[in-house]
Amino acid sequence: MRIWLSRPHMSGSEQSYVAQTFENNFVAPVGPQLDAFETSVADFLGGDMHCVALSSGSTALHLALRLVGVEAGDEVWISSMTFAGGIFPVLYMGATPVFFDLDPASWTVDVGLLGEELAKAAKAGKLPKAIVPTDLYGQSVDLDPLEDLARDYGIKLVVDSAESLGAAYKHGRKCGTGGDASILSFNGNKIITTSGGGMLVSRSKKIADGARFLATQARDPAPHYEHSTFGYNYRLSNVCAAIGIGQMEVLEDRVATRRSINQRYRAALDRPGIRFMPEPAGYHSSQWLTVISVDPDQTGVCREDIRLMLMEHQIESRPVWKPMHMQPLFKGAQYVGSGVDENLFETGLCLPSGSDMTAGQQDEVVGRFRRLLEGA
Repeated sequence: MRIWLSRPHMSGSEQSYVAQTFENNFVAPVGPQLDAFETSVADFLGGDMHCVALSSGSTALHLALRLVGVEAGDEVWISSMTFAGGIFPVLYMGATPVFFDLDPASWTVDVGLLGEELAKAAKAGKLPKAIVPTDLYGQSVDLDPLEDLARDYGIKLVVDSAESLGAAYKHGRKCGTGGDASILSFNGNKIITTSGGGMLVSRSKKIADGARFLATQARDPAPHYEHSTFGYNYRLSNVCAAIGIGQMEVLEDRVATRRSINQRYRAALDRPGIRFMPEPAGYHSSQWLTVISVDPDQTGVCREDIRLMLMEHQIESRPVWKPMHMQPLFKGAQYVGSGVDENLFETGLCLPSGSDMTAGQQDEVVGRFRRLLEGA
């Protein structure tokens, strides 16, 4: 049986919630399950957060950028190591991305670099309109100093928490509660899923109300279809939201399982040349994916040797995100950093981390990994 990187994992209750949508004929885009799903996420996050369920994390980011005032020609400073869906909305807005490197102590965006560049940009009168840092592989960005920088320079902060629902920053602050707005993803490979989907989260009711308005074709209050601006068909289906209700019931169990998988990998693969993604003190990563870096000089094998060997045995693994500034689409884009992310792309590998992976399957992954290292 194939061992997947991270596949959907149902709890068993999702079908009953979906059945309710059919019984009550709420198979249209909105309905009571959509409201209940938004409420369940808001209750989990706490802090009087407003949640708007949408068709994807990318649509959530698109709306967030528009609602915080990003316009054509503006600069948006963003983590270079991110999924493409976390950068494309910047292009939808006609804005210009400036890419930033990772901090080697956390493998999330280097806040020190951001601070240095903001000071230079302020002197030059060329501050960005927004910063979009990425919570990477289930781990929060260093949120406190990011929020301080955004406040001090009068810049909007939109946190890409697509990969980190269920994780926490310092003092137990839940990922998805940062900045002017945060975005979540419920894609099929995430820690919980609605099949496809996402969410905009904000303390600002104005931003949340604006997202609902724009996501439902910007229809003005009227008995007919009246439009004073343009909008989008971005709302999450009520049927998909029903899946999300069942998934939220097991979110904390899913986090505990993935953290346990991560710990077993760390214990089994603790050897020179294998580094795991750091988890800074006080952080509580969801360990959505277990990520390692492989030093071929110490191990005798490279990242690709491992990935290809695992693939031969029907075990899915994957290189880490290719930094956006290295993508052909962004050739010539401005990049700030020393290449920490570039090195990680060359050496980094995401190991199978699904919450439905059995102990026996993980033993197989580890066993084949060890045998390759011992034969090198």
